[in-house]
Amino acid sequence: AFAVSVVPEGAEDETELPVLQKSEKSGTISKISKELKEIVFIIQSQSNSFHSKRAEDLKRDILKQTADLGKELPTVLLIHQMDGHEGAWTILPLMRDFSVTYGRNSSWIFFCEEDTRIQVVKLLETLGRFDGSKEWFLGKALYDEESTIIHHYAFAENPTVFKFPDFAAGWALSIPLVNKLAKKLKSEPLKSDFTIDLKHEIALYIWQKGEGPHLTPVPEFCTDDVNSYKVDHCATTFSNFLPLCGEPVKKEDVFVAVKTCQKFHGDRIPVVKQTWEREAALIEYYSDYADISIPTIDLGIPNTDRGHCGKTFAILERFLNHSSPRTPWLVIVDDDTLISIFRLRKLLSCYDPKEPVFLGERYGYGLGTGGYSYITGGGGMVFSRIAVQKLLASKCRCYSMDAPDDMVLGMCFSGLGIPVTHSPLFHQARPMDYPKGYLSHQIPVSFHKHWNIDPVKVYFTWLAPNTEESLNGKKVGYNREDL
Repeated sequence: AFAVSVVPEGAEDETELPVLQKSEKSGTISKISKELKEIVFIIQSQSNSFHSKRAEDLKRDILKQTADLGKELPTVLLIHQMDGHEGAWTILPLMRDFSVTYGRNSSWIFFCEEDTRIQVVKLLETLGRFDGSKEWFLGKALYDEESTIIHHYAFAENPTVFKFPDFAAGWALSIPLVNKLAKKLKSEPLKSDFTIDLKHEIALYIWQKGEGPHLTPVPEFCTDDVNSYKVDHCATTFSNFLPLCGEPVKKEDVFVAVKTCQKFHGDRIPVVKQTWEREAALIEYYSDYADISIPTIDLGIPNTDRGHCGKTFAILERFLNHSSPRTPWLVIVDDDTLISIFRLRKLLSCYDPKEPVFLGERYGYGLGTGGYSYITGGGGMVFSRIAVQKLLASKCRCYSMDAPDDMVLGMCFSGLGIPVTHSPLFHQARPMDYPKGYLSHQIPVSFHKHWNIDPVKVYFTWLAPNTEESLNGKKVGYNREDL
């Protein structure tokens, strides 16, 4: 079900307009039509068939809503359709194009995700409160409760002071700010090699160490579910659900490979066995030492302190040559990854295993200068069998055994023209490393790392099939606020 319009049940679209006489209403619609023409909608879309359809559906809904308000339809663009930008999803490289194309005749660029739901009239009313001739950066504000590695421990003394937008609620830049950013990018190309958390990095770039605008919080940009009683004032809402496109894929359709090494057999593997191992029908542990008590499989690849490219490619070869050819999905996780295979099976129902799918949390490397996107390994990397076949049929391999496996995979798939597919439900870090407001509208699939947490508690709080699970015969339930 893809219900995008947020209209109270039993009401007509016009109820969102002020109560006016007919002639006044006609003038209001004409004014709205003009304002609509001045907004450029940018949907953060992806080329994978599941995601591109959702983005197209959202585009159609925006245009359907606006068709009733006047003849002048707004521009609605899908990021994955923008040619020549491997890093288009990072948005900043597009600023110069936006400035050249829309810098004279538009007032706002409004960005949203494929699952953002937009009430167009309410959005126009909201943007109308701000002077479009000034520099504005608008959104729903997120902030870090404590400094975190995914933001390079920024604002360590008081991380709550820096606000950045929750993309799910939508966010907007006024054209004067777009023009300013475009000018700066022309004279000073992007310096950062890595894109890790885009929403935070964009806010930092716009802020310019205090010389640019802070994010202005807008209460009408919401992430409450479309059916929530709280959304009456909202211009945007968010579909707060785990995608399910039919029956979840079968347990036997997902092969799980756990990367480990002898030094972690005693502390990390017991956590896997206490938590999510029971959800996996097909699971193997790959190590540098064969331990029959687990059991682990020694692939003949020595453990390395840095990257694990050699081991990962050996796992890919084993999956292709030794697992059933009827098993369409491979998941590779670290021994300190916490994952819900139960939820993953639901999510995978939305993807076509006949397509080359490489799925997880997307990072970027060198995207301002022709780099590539990759799936960060700690949150889990999901491959369709056809993706593995295409990869191994190519000549692309590790440049060293201890190269970073996730980055090499990203480079290889980029060279093959196979885009990575991003899901925000996979997480490279721990729950405490993300803003509470960000996680509040998610049903997560994975978290990573055991530092300073009880990983069993984290699993049963955030990832277990039920909020309360039986652990050693006892019912347990934890408060997310404590983790």
